Amino acid sequence: MPDSAEILFLIVGRGGSKGLPGKNLKQIGNLSLVGYRARSALKSRYCSRLIVSSDSPDIQAEAQRHGAEVLFSRPAELASDTASSADVVLHAMDWIEKHEGRQYSAVMLLEPSSPFARPEHYDQAVELYTARQAELVVGMRETEVSSVFMGQIGSDGSIAPIVDKMLSLPQLRRQDQPREVTMNGALYLIDWNALRRHRKIYAEPSSSYGILMDRFHSIEIENMADLAYASYVVDHGMLDASPWQSTSS
Repeated sequence: MPDSAEILFLIVGRGGSKGLPGKNLKQIGNLSLVGYRARSALKSRYCSRLIVSSDSPDIQAEAQRHGAEVLFSRPAELASDTASSADVVLHAMDWIEKHEGRQYSAVMLLEPSSPFARPEHYDQAVELYTARQAELVVGMRETEVSSVFMGQIGSDGSIAPIVDKMLSLPQLRRQDQPREVTMNGALYLIDWNALRRHRKIYAEPSSSYGILMDRFHSIEIENMADLAYASYVVDHGMLDASPWQSTSS
């Protein structure tokens, strides 16, 4: 990676969460979801700067406590259920360009609801971004079920489209199907100029790449059951806790 390339790490989290109220400040093993994000981000080799975008003073304070900068408060119109992630990132970019007169090479978007990305995952994403001259690199996980076994069910209960796909297979066993992946929400590395140009995260297929992460580091937390599962994984040592261990308080 060129020494001149700089990556802005951006934690995003709004105060309102309907699925799990207060989600971003929920704790796993005595550390908040925001804390997980901030601590691992600051240990990345390529974190030039870590800031937070939030409408919540409590989230801002928690992020700041773990080393993130609070440059602004997110406007109310960008803290609703309908606000897009791209608009939130563009707001942060606009603020930096207007108030500091500078740009970064790319933005590493981090959502607290996927807390377990490690510094090495961020580093791998940045190195892939640089090697491929990518516009987008995202975290990926393997799907539990192949898409050939998925589809819609009709209003009458029919699953004919799914069975049609299954009948086209030379091998019907699930373990014989090719591996498939999907986005895991753990990281979104977005080229600064590309986001300016497209004004959306997913834009150019030929410049989009992914890094594969295992199931535990891909955990996403949207409700209390997810939080309980994530806590179990940490409490039972299924994840190495060292990326989030810190003497800061």
